[in-house]
Amino acid sequence: MAKALDTQYHPGVGRRKSAVAQVRIMPGTGQFSYNSEKTAPKAAWLRPLQLVGRNENTDVSIVVRGGGYSSRDDAIILGIARALIELDNGFKSTLRKAGLVTRDPRVKERKKPGLKRARKAPQWSKR
Repeated sequence: MAKALDTQYHPGVGRRKSAVAQVRIMPGTGQFSYNSEKTAPKAAWLRPLQLVGRNENTDVSIVVRGGGYSSRDDAIILGIARALIELDNGFKSTLRKAGLVTRDPRVKERKKPGLKRARKAPQWSKR
């Protein structure tokens, strides 16, 4: 029975562009697991944990798919913030004031027919 309590976690999902981060936070010693590998956390990942004072006694497990470096980091930050809110709803106001709870909705615009990219048109010739 005690084994089940030790493995209890709080989930959070963060998305940015095409990156999706599945984050689990659990009581521990401050270790980070990134796609099943132990890793040193980036400073940006620690920001939500530091704001609520949980960076020393919380383990974080992260699984990220898609996106590039920057969008993966943003997705992880949002996932950690959502997991902290799942842990304690009182953290929500602190994290919202820091701008860590709002999802960034900007995604790549689709290419339109007749254009070279989403908005770039072929050069126009008068004659």
